[in-house]
Amino acid sequence: MPSLKDLKVRIESVKSTRKITSAMKMVAASKLRRAQEQAEAGRPYAEAMMRIMGSLTANLVVDSSSPKLLGGTGKSDVIALVVVTSDRGLCGAFNSSIVRETRRQIKKLRGDGKQVRLICIGRKGRDQLRREFSDIIIAHYEDVGRRKLAFTDADHISKKIQEMYEAGVFDEAHLVYNRFKNVLTQIVTQQQVIPVPVVAIDAAKGKDVAASALYEFEPDEGAILADLLPKNISVMLYRALLESAAGEQGARMNAMDNATRNAGDMIGKLSLQYNRARQAYITREMIEIVTGAEAV
Repeated sequence: MPSLKDLKVRIESVKSTRKITSAMKMVAASKLRRAQEQAEAGRPYAEAMMRIMGSLTANLVVDSSSPKLLGGTGKSDVIALVVVTSDRGLCGAFNSSIVRETRRQIKKLRGDGKQVRLICIGRKGRDQLRREFSDIIIAHYEDVGRRKLAFTDADHISKKIQEMYEAGVFDEAHLVYNRFKNVLTQIVTQQQVIPVPVVAIDAAKGKDVAASALYEFEPDEGAILADLLPKNISVMLYRALLESAAGEQGARMNAMDNATRNAGDMIGKLSLQYNRARQAYITREMIEIVTGAEAV
């Protein structure tokens, strides 16, 4: 049985931990508000871009003459997974759920005879995946938007990914990230970004874009697409980064709240144990005093 000193030291240690987790919860709540506002503000722009792309591609025939970002390489032998996680931990299952889905996707793709390449955005995802898949990690990025996430951060990474695609490093690229729903829920999402999925874009709102409105484009659709396709990939990546940032703060706030509650419960149990041990110690001392007095 631990001594009274050991119990007292442990109680003080847990109290210190509770102060830290409580402070981290407040910081995460403050950051969550800004990250959530950014993510919600970015959704309409990304959805509008999808509708524009759907309108542009509605009457185009995708063939070998189409832009490479739209028509693809003509094969799908090598698949790149762009894995978006956080740089910091203490956010519950936020990162492990992404890593688990990535492992599942790798196993599935390899079972279909595909080669897989990994592009890791975030330190935690890279650290977990490189234990098993270090040979297929072709790029990684850390501290993306450390102070405040901006479109230029996503655009920089997007251009690097497109350069690798143009160089023939892979045939398709898919995003794997956590989409923010609310503080308690982040949904693991996979989204193809290269080549741009025309069918998914047309069905984004559950209707035929071409049938709902008629547009005249100047210059022609092909020229506009050549300019918009790279930007569209940057927008999709930016939205994924925003959703992931909001989800990270929500997961961290929830995890720190649970940790604070658990610390409070632990303090209660240790205090009860301490009081019982102290009472037993006092009772034993009284018995020894009475026994000694009777002996005299």
